[in-house]
Amino acid sequence: MFGFRKRRKRALVLGMDGVPEPLVRRLAEEGVMPFMGELLRRGTLHRMRSALPEVSNVNWSSFMCGANPGQHGIFGFTDLRPGSYAMTFPSFPDLATDTLWDALGAAGKRCLVINQPGCYPVRSIPGAVVSGFVAVDLKRAVSPQAHLAPLQRMAYKIDVDTRLCRDDADALFRELDACLAARKAAAEYFLPLESWDFAEVIITGTDRLQHFLWTSCAGAGPERERALAYYARCDALCRELTEMFYGKDEPEGLFMLSDHGFTAVEKEFNLNAWLRDEGYLSFEKEPPESYADISGVSVAFAMDPGRIYLHREGRYPKGGVEDDGVLGEIREKLEALEYGGERVFQRVWLRDEIYSGEQTPKGPDLVCTPRRGIDVKGAIKRREQFTDTHFTGMHTWDDAFFWSAERHDDLTISDLRRIVCDYLT
Repeated sequence: MFGFRKRRKRALVLGMDGVPEPLVRRLAEEGVMPFMGELLRRGTLHRMRSALPEVSNVNWSSFMCGANPGQHGIFGFTDLRPGSYAMTFPSFPDLATDTLWDALGAAGKRCLVINQPGCYPVRSIPGAVVSGFVAVDLKRAVSPQAHLAPLQRMAYKIDVDTRLCRDDADALFRELDACLAARKAAAEYFLPLESWDFAEVIITGTDRLQHFLWTSCAGAGPERERALAYYARCDALCRELTEMFYGKDEPEGLFMLSDHGFTAVEKEFNLNAWLRDEGYLSFEKEPPESYADISGVSVAFAMDPGRIYLHREGRYPKGGVEDDGVLGEIREKLEALEYGGERVFQRVWLRDEIYSGEQTPKGPDLVCTPRRGIDVKGAIKRREQFTDTHFTGMHTWDDAFFWSAERHDDLTISDLRRIVCDYLT
């Protein structure tokens, strides 16, 4: 008798940073993203919740670790060094848990990761990795180092230069297309090198486009046609990557996701300005240059995007707060705060309501989730509570997307590692 060898399982993860589920569905149904339209007919497009706060390094960490911030230890793009007011930028070495690729490597799987945010500076994985933002030096963004020279020869581009794009749509689209071309070139280089068990490619230009031109992405702005054409190019790249990875085989094990959603910005809300006006925060120097200028009588301070920390005795050099008694008062005031006749915040969360794990005590005491249209900031120099912004789009936490062939219920981004590992192992 002749036996049939079971086809080896392989998984491909494609990410589009910041693209909300309603936009994916609309663009697929309208034919702007025909590959996505085909996937909608073959599987399930899920609306997924992000980790809080709804920023990329927190959420891509939650994806790759399969854990909430209380476990992996990344709570924002910035933090303060323990026992000080010195600013630090949490990075890949700061993760307190293993990653998806570590787990797959332990099971004998080979992994390829291209443009995953939060992987800088890179460390060795069971395969190859090219970090996404925030990565300032390509030499420290690539592992193994043998792949550095080929990437340099192709003039690999890590991210959009946002300094060029603030008031120049032409520059923005040039940057977006250059980054998209870099993802394709890297995939064409890496994919033929091995028969990878797992591959991942993340497109981050979608987030940049939406911050600058969300109105056009939503269908009403002056750059609508160019924005839609960019989504079409992203969709086409996703098709090409799928065909590169699977060849003539059916794309079993394909997954697609975003790390958070998006919506239009109405106003920025400066949380430290509010804390100052309410008497919870003061500085020894005006204007303050850094958190080191905080006064010893301060009760609380905020960090981007909506994290409030009590100025605790023992945690901070000048801290004097001994217990959590004031948290309820701050939370109640913020949840009652209104702008334009509507509440500013959907909810203000206590730390233990959203985090669990050994890293939880390092996290913020409160996390503020704003209503749509209010973008919360932690700048320490601004004195006005509500200000305008040059951005037209902001992150949301409750409408990220996840596509898979199978249906899953009540998803958060930290669930996805388990789904991918269950498929492969």
